[in-house]
Amino acid sequence: MKVAPNRSIHMTAIGGVGMAALAGLLTELGHRVRGSDLEIYPPASDELARLGVPVAKGYRAENLEPRPDLVVMGNTIPAKNPEAIAVRLQGIPTISLPEALEWLCLPKRFPVVVAGTHGKTTSATFLATVLREAGRDPGWFIGGMPLDLPRSYALGQGREFVLEGDEYDSAYFDKEAKFFHYCPQALLLNAVEFDHADIYRDLDHVKQSFERLLGLLPDGAPALICADFPHALDVARRSGRDFTTFSDRSVADASWCIRDLVDTPRGLRFVATGPGEEMELATPLLGTMNARNVLGVAALCRALGVPADAIQRAAATFRGVRRRQQVLLDGPITLIDDFAHHPTAIAATLAAVRSRYPGRRLVALFDPRSNTSRRNTFQREIADALTAADRVVVGPVHDVARIAVSERFSPEEAARDVERAGRAASAPPDFDAIADIVEGEARPGDVVVALSNGAFGGVVARLARTLGA
Repeated sequence: MKVAPNRSIHMTAIGGVGMAALAGLLTELGHRVRGSDLEIYPPASDELARLGVPVAKGYRAENLEPRPDLVVMGNTIPAKNPEAIAVRLQGIPTISLPEALEWLCLPKRFPVVVAGTHGKTTSATFLATVLREAGRDPGWFIGGMPLDLPRSYALGQGREFVLEGDEYDSAYFDKEAKFFHYCPQALLLNAVEFDHADIYRDLDHVKQSFERLLGLLPDGAPALICADFPHALDVARRSGRDFTTFSDRSVADASWCIRDLVDTPRGLRFVATGPGEEMELATPLLGTMNARNVLGVAALCRALGVPADAIQRAAATFRGVRRRQQVLLDGPITLIDDFAHHPTAIAATLAAVRSRYPGRRLVALFDPRSNTSRRNTFQREIADALTAADRVVVGPVHDVARIAVSERFSPEEAARDVERAGRAASAPPDFDAIADIVEGEARPGDVVVALSNGAFGGVVARLARTLGA
C-alpha cells in the first residue's frame, strides 16, 4: 500500500500513547492528521496539542466528515464501533497501527525489533539511545515514555528504525501480533513466557508467534536471544536459523555474559564479556533484569557495528523509562512506580529493589489490571512472587464484571497465600483503602513499590503527595 504525501488521515482511538506517537510520526511525514477518542489524558493529550492535531470527543460517523483518505483503527476498537461501521459502509481504506508503521514509516529503513514477554520497552529505549549517541540518527517507536529521549517516537534520518515488538494483536480485523508488520532486519528477543491470556490459547501458541517472527529475518541478520529463558531458546532453535545468545550469568553456551555485577546506590556496574572482547559498563538502573537488558542491547549494537565507547557513554547516563522501576520519592520513605504485572516481572522488580535498598522494609502494592493478571492464570505464581516483600497489599480486580467468576484472579486468596509464607498481607476493597493502609503504616526507611500496568486508581499519585510530605 502506498500513501502519497499530504494525505488526510483519521485515527480512531487516538488517545492511546502508541496512537499519539504514531500521530507524531505521520505529522512529521507531512500528512494531515486528526482523530477521535472517548477521553484523552496526559501525556497523549499534551503531545497531540503540541502537534496541533484536532481530536473529536466520542466515536461517531460524523467524525469521518470530510472523508479522510485513510483511517488508522486502534486495537481497542471493536467491529461494532460507530466509526468502524461507517468506514466499512463508505469503503474508506482502513489499517491498524502496526500496518501504518509498516507502510508509511519503514520503507527504505533498517527495522531493528526488540521483542519478548519482559524487558522490551527498556531495551528498545536503550537501543535507540545508543544509536543516537553513536551519531546514527535512528528512528524509533517505543511503547513507553523514555526519561532521556525527547519523545517516545522519532522519524530520524539514519538507516536504523528501532521498534518495540509487541506480541499483542493489531486490530479487530487483524488478530495477529503487531510485530509481524515490522519487517525485522535485526532482532533482540528477551523472555518468552505465557502472557496475554485473552489473545493466546497457551504457551505453545505464544511460542508459535515468536518463532514466526524469527522466520521473518533475512539470512545472516543479527538475532540476539536471551539464554536465561528456556522458551526463548526453544523458539530460536525451532526457527532453524543462526542466532547469538546472551545471559546474566556465565551459562556454558551463551556468547555474551555478565561478570562482576555490583549494585550500588549510584547504579549497576558490570563487565560484558563477548566473543573476543570485554566491555565495562555502568548504568543508573537497578537490578539484574536491567543489567541483562543492557547486555542484550550492547551485544546487538556490536553486531550492528556500533563502537563500544558509544555503548558505554549511553549506559552511563541511561535512566530508563517512565513507570519502569521509576523512583518517584527518595527521601525518608522511597516510592517506586513499576509496570510489572506478570509474576516473573514482579519477582525481578522486587529482587532489584532488595538489591538497591538492602535492609529496608519493602512494601509491595499489586494492581491486578492486565488482561492476564485479572484472570487466575497465575493465581499462585503472583502470590509467590509477592512474598519477596515484607508487607503486601493486593488491590481489587480491574473491570471485574468482564471476567467470568470461574476465571477471576482472587485478591483475597493471594493475600492469604502471602500470609501463609510469613508475610503481612491484605486485600482491601478499593483504592482509597489501599492508600489509607500505606499512609497509616509507613515509617522512615520503608520502600514502597507499586506494581501496575495502569494508573492504579490514583493510588500512586496520592502516595507521591502524602508520603513526600
